[in-house]
Amino acid sequence: MSGTGNIEALLEAGIKAEGLRQRAIANNIANLETPGYRRVDIKFEELLAKVLAGGGTFEPDEIEPELYQPNVTPVKPNGNDVSLETEVGQMVKNTLRHKAFIRLLDKRYKQMELAMSVK
Repeated sequence: MSGTGNIEALLEAGIKAEGLRQRAIANNIANLETPGYRRVDIKFEELLAKVLAGGGTFEPDEIEPELYQPNVTPVKPNGNDVSLETEVGQMVKNTLRHKAFIRLLDKRYKQMELAMSVK
């Protein structure tokens, strides 16, 4: 599959990743006071950049989002590193990215529909 020939696959992967990230953020917030809980995030942008930099072909499973623990935020005395402010900020950014992917995919489908209706 061509890296630029199937933009739909890239956009769908982005939508899937942002959905997974939204669930991870909700889980982080739910565990705000859980002793020893470490926040979880999604690794997607790095995978997408790697696929796009390759310029050749790619398979959709190459851009499958991955859960990981960043372990870069300060840990509270109870061993928890979740910050409500950080999670709310991440949720806002995630929502904007998700909307962008949806709009781009919608625009792509409208272009295809327009091309098919030309006589």
